[in-house]
Amino acid sequence: MFLKVRAMAMLLLMKKYVQPLGQQLEQTLLTEILTWQSTFSTMLLICGGRSHPPNYLKSRFREWRTILIGTSRNLGIMIALMIFGCFVYLIATEYISAKKSKGEVLLFQRGRMPHLQPKLDEEANVDDRVNTATLAQEKTLLDVPASIQKHTAVFCWDSVSYDIKIKGKPRRLLDQVDGWVTPGTLTALMGVTGAGKTTLLDVLADRLTTGVVSGEMLVDGRLRDTGFQRKTGYVQQQDLHLPTSTVREALIFSALLRQPKASSHAEKVAYVEEVIKVLAMEEFADAVVGVPGEGLNVEQRKRLTIGVELAAKPDLLLFLDEPTSGLDSQTAWSICTLLRKLANNGQAILCTIHQPSAILFQGLDRLLFLAMGGKTLYFGELGTSSKTLISYFERNGARPCGQNENPAEWMLEVTGAASVSESTQDWPAIWSHSEERKAVKAELTRLKETPSQQLASLNDPDALRPFAAPYSTQLRIVLMRVFQQYWRTPSYLYSKVALCLFSAMFIGFSFWRTPNSLQGLQNQLYAVFMLLTIFSNFCQQIMPHFVTQRALYHVRERPSKTYSWQVFILSNILVEIPWNSLMAVLVFVGWYYPIGLRQNAVEADQVAERGALMFLFILAFLNFAGTFTNMVIAGIATAETAGNITNLLFSLSLIFCGVLATPTALPGFWIFMYRVSPFTYLVSGMLSVGLANARISCSPEEFLHFSPPSLSNCSAYLAPYIEAYGGYLTPDSMASTTECVFCTGNETNVFLEGVSAQYEDRWRNLGIFWVYVVFNIAAAVGFYWLASVPKARREKK
Repeated sequence: MFLKVRAMAMLLLMKKYVQPLGQQLEQTLLTEILTWQSTFSTMLLICGGRSHPPNYLKSRFREWRTILIGTSRNLGIMIALMIFGCFVYLIATEYISAKKSKGEVLLFQRGRMPHLQPKLDEEANVDDRVNTATLAQEKTLLDVPASIQKHTAVFCWDSVSYDIKIKGKPRRLLDQVDGWVTPGTLTALMGVTGAGKTTLLDVLADRLTTGVVSGEMLVDGRLRDTGFQRKTGYVQQQDLHLPTSTVREALIFSALLRQPKASSHAEKVAYVEEVIKVLAMEEFADAVVGVPGEGLNVEQRKRLTIGVELAAKPDLLLFLDEPTSGLDSQTAWSICTLLRKLANNGQAILCTIHQPSAILFQGLDRLLFLAMGGKTLYFGELGTSSKTLISYFERNGARPCGQNENPAEWMLEVTGAASVSESTQDWPAIWSHSEERKAVKAELTRLKETPSQQLASLNDPDALRPFAAPYSTQLRIVLMRVFQQYWRTPSYLYSKVALCLFSAMFIGFSFWRTPNSLQGLQNQLYAVFMLLTIFSNFCQQIMPHFVTQRALYHVRERPSKTYSWQVFILSNILVEIPWNSLMAVLVFVGWYYPIGLRQNAVEADQVAERGALMFLFILAFLNFAGTFTNMVIAGIATAETAGNITNLLFSLSLIFCGVLATPTALPGFWIFMYRVSPFTYLVSGMLSVGLANARISCSPEEFLHFSPPSLSNCSAYLAPYIEAYGGYLTPDSMASTTECVFCTGNETNVFLEGVSAQYEDRWRNLGIFWVYVVFNIAAAVGFYWLASVPKARREKK
């Protein structure tokens, strides 16, 4: 449609006949225009002497005598291509199988592969149960360096309730829950699924932004301050990490941004090395996190998740949400042993756990047991062999616990929390009136009244800061990580280079050295228009990376106050600018020179200015695409939805940019779309810079041949027309009285006026287009704030 058959190179001509879109378009145009033949047969071109439709079809498809045959042939070609495509699909599905799993493979950076000792034959010990050899092996890990942070504060909560509204009706998820966590102890939250274990953990960790929370949550007798979140560690159930970073890099990132500002960079890195030793991660410290199957296994990911929180050097306590969920018995034992080791070192640990084995249950110090509705069934110490816990339930009517029974499973059964058990007793009511609860209330009163022994935060000016690192440090470190993610994702960079370079070269060589004929000017216009079509694919390449970074930030890094949301959105915008600028160089070289736009600048003696200006337009276009992507995806949850919105907005901008329909052809109501479309100024600027101040030379078939009136020559006859509309006569026909050979254009500036492009507005158009880029950045920040940033803290009674 855009390029004449006779103007195509041989390879492009071959492609025309094997791609279905051209056949479909040709078929449609032929069908429509042939029906107009009788209408147009009496409408002749000015001075042309020939009807318009035959000439139009001849110039674009083939000789007039073959048109009727072509209409039937195109339909057959399209059906044949459809059958061929179905056949190829069936063959591919038969012989191309899914990629086979390689098992669990660790990936290391070049030169970072550690020297590992050969492992014992795992099949020699078929018994996967915990045995004395396993225990002896785990005991070797119990020594913790003295440099690992020890907790000294006591965290307690009194009568904590949590209410939300579901479909307009109030619902209580937590009901008068009490408890505390002291340094050096491992406290577990247990309960049936839906009892509110994770909800309580989120309430205590100050991670909920909806609903109403009542009750008191105190640190050493004082209410939680604004720095509470960054002073605690929260190990989530899902092990979410950036796949492109290594274990050591993930730990260092957490340490640099979450440890107190008073610690030096060297001290933070040294602390990370201590954490690696404590968690026994030396063998895979330089391994890439990767994805399951090609990266860390389940246990290694869980250790890394715990390590990220330990590397932050939390001052108060460590929360864990079901650290053993989804793990096999050996891995679960390894993780629980690790938690026991940390607690013995002085860490205050509060974790949720679901139906632990007997050996894991014995490793706990204190238990908070919840029933449905967030009501307390028990809070207190377990005692040796869980005797304290068992004694409480037996004294209140539960059946005796067998000597070989798992106390955890027995407790779930007698309280009716197990799936196959029922209980006629109201255990929450029993707890509410028990002596044990009175003792808990008395202890809470004592903890509130006891003067705090830790007054450092009162004298520390940075204690109440929401973020440990200053804004500049946050931006530098986060930006470095995003650059690292891009560099370690070669598939993204290769696809970006391929899209920009090959598309630019394909368009450039399709319009190779286009002359300044009447059709040549149209081809150069279409070359600019076709370059814009890479916009949609370019945007959709960026979105998945933004979504990956946002998922990690929302789930872990924002709640832990690692860095601010402004840093997150700006780093994802800034990282695209260097890559898009590099792509602009490739597009400029692969598109500008093959088309021959430089020749127009040579003719006007403006090579340097117009070449640089064209590059600036291409640079602005690609950076506009990058910032436009960030603007759209910032307020949309999924890349698929954002891609659909991007395609819609791109289509509107492209349709109303002045190429497919000039401003004068638009209905009055739609003229505002022409003015607000950013591509209006881009196309106008690129056309004026590429085509202006050059002369038009008609090709032989574009000249009009006609006779002047009697007693007049061609020059005299056409002088008024040339003065008003332009054009020129061939030298041989200027004085002729028999035949005029006339070209309807002589200056490219006249052609540019027809598409509302003015060379004088080139710098204005560039400036306006850069304003759109700045607007995209501002809108991305604004949309992210509207969609993702909590606007107000929840109400507290």
